[in-house]
Amino acid sequence: MWLLATAALLGPLAWGEPSTARGSELRACADAVLQDGLERVIGHLGLSPEITRGRLAVALVDLSDDDAPRLAMLNGDDMMYAASLPKIAILLGAFVQAERGKLALDEPTLASLHRMIRNSSNTDASAMLAKVGEATLLDILTSPRYHFYDAKRGGGLWVGKPYGKAGAYRRDPVAHLSHGATAFQVARFYFLLDRGLLLSPELTRQMKAALANPGIRHKFVKGLASRPDARLYRKSGTWRQFHSDSALVEGPGRRYVLVGIADDDRGGEWLERIAAPLDDLVASRHPPTPARSPRVAWTSRSEK
Repeated sequence: MWLLATAALLGPLAWGEPSTARGSELRACADAVLQDGLERVIGHLGLSPEITRGRLAVALVDLSDDDAPRLAMLNGDDMMYAASLPKIAILLGAFVQAERGKLALDEPTLASLHRMIRNSSNTDASAMLAKVGEATLLDILTSPRYHFYDAKRGGGLWVGKPYGKAGAYRRDPVAHLSHGATAFQVARFYFLLDRGLLLSPELTRQMKAALANPGIRHKFVKGLASRPDARLYRKSGTWRQFHSDSALVEGPGRRYVLVGIADDDRGGEWLERIAAPLDDLVASRHPPTPARSPRVAWTSRSEK
């Protein structure tokens, strides 16, 4: 069954085709060894009770072996308030609208997207949401092509409110949140981005450029500060006691997705603490090897 799942996962699929099947196959990549390692790290850090209480959700996808991605998660399908993390959904919406010819990716637009992601600008997020269209974005997130929100599996990425004082125009059907996410669907977003399955190669490159060079150095960024060889494509979120972070991490001998969502005043500290041990967990399985040629979806490393 594992071989069939892996074959299906790695079989041909053009970037323009529905990616729903890839999400289900990511679930099929659940790995008992990685799961055990994730649980051991969380337990060693004293955070197992927070998992049990539903205050912390974590997803980890080891992408270091192209032929055998591995998934582990804790509370991965729990819909949680994720503050600014769902701005990655607005980012996707902007690029989809650009693909459709309905939004120009000119310098001002790209600069706005970079501020929205790197510096978490609420002003830029709300302006971009208006350009994409509130209903249009939800249609994109729930479409067969992306399927980033699935009420039958706990929810997923959701933006039902501008970022600011305006009220919610549509809360998610599962948890009635205005800005919500499940750790699994956020991890799946980065998984599909890494695979080049969200958009065309050029739009993928530009999306990764927006996620590069984080402007806020806390949580995962701070936790991995001792790993200067790690490159992060990242979006975090903070509001009151709600803390979230998400990243595609690339470095010698390892490439993985890490997502954490917390509902506690100490949540930011929790996410900082889990980053390095989980980096070690992935790296321990993959000793550094000579550099290989990058896949087509990440042909450029010159993003600023």
